[in-house]
Amino acid sequence: MATLVFLEHHGGELQKGSLGVLAKAASLGDASAVLVGAGVTALAAEAGGYGAATVHVADDASLESPLPQPRVDALAQVVRDGGYDTVLFANSVLAADVAAGLAARLDAGLNWDLADLVQQDGTLVGKRPALGDSVYVDVGWKTEPRIALFRAGSFDATPTGGGAPAVESVAVELEPYSTATKIVAQEHEESSGPSIEDADVIVAGGRGLGAPENFSLAEELARALGGAVGATRAVVDAGWYPYAAQIGQTGKTVSPKLYVALGISGAIQHKVGMQSSNTIVAINKDPNAPIFEFSDLGVVGDVHEIVPKLTELVQQRKNG
Repeated sequence: MATLVFLEHHGGELQKGSLGVLAKAASLGDASAVLVGAGVTALAAEAGGYGAATVHVADDASLESPLPQPRVDALAQVVRDGGYDTVLFANSVLAADVAAGLAARLDAGLNWDLADLVQQDGTLVGKRPALGDSVYVDVGWKTEPRIALFRAGSFDATPTGGGAPAVESVAVELEPYSTATKIVAQEHEESSGPSIEDADVIVAGGRGLGAPENFSLAEELARALGGAVGATRAVVDAGWYPYAAQIGQTGKTVSPKLYVALGISGAIQHKVGMQSSNTIVAINKDPNAPIFEFSDLGVVGDVHEIVPKLTELVQQRKNG
């Protein structure tokens, strides 16, 4: 098996999701990686620590904008020249576009929303959640190259202790239609702290907080814990919190080490987005809230009374 992993980068840093996929690929056999962008060569060395034996680097000013089509050109060239039979992606808006474009370009099979990848009898088998994440089904590929897109948080970005990788420069020949689109401006949301995809701790709020201004309870607790703030779909639809923070079936899937749910009932649509968290703590005044059924620790009480005291205790512990 010759595996290639697409390494996504933003702000001069490799994304944890793609590093996690790389570490998983390395655990199954020899793994290589590909970096595409402008000024990205310096990032290649980091990939060796997550198991990449070789990093293909397409570093050119024409690749600076995070557009998918030029990346499809680069990956298609690397896959063909390197004879790769498997290409893996960590899910993101950009990665999903690139994976779909690559599948169309190479006439390859694409499995998406995978949560794991294993070898069974010498064959690669993907594990995909189904029926509202209540079961996992096995999926495979009829042809090569096999392309897989993994849901966020599927694998921890744990260094494997590998050495410096071989870095191979790639001179990309862009198709004429790949240069037809240009990004004329980029607007970045003002935010501080980790994103919900990367955070080890997430404090999420639901309608039980009562009002949009009460999200300050979640924000203060998240700040004390060094985490990020998430929200349910009902909260986002009501305009209480930005869509980027939505967790659930129609939002983002997360798997932090600690997930604190404030005033969240635990409907199945939200459960599927956070149930793989290592530890789930729920605070809800309704003792019959469904979220208590899959929480590691449940607190029945008023979030408006409990959360400020909890935040104060966390701050005291940190300062002590």
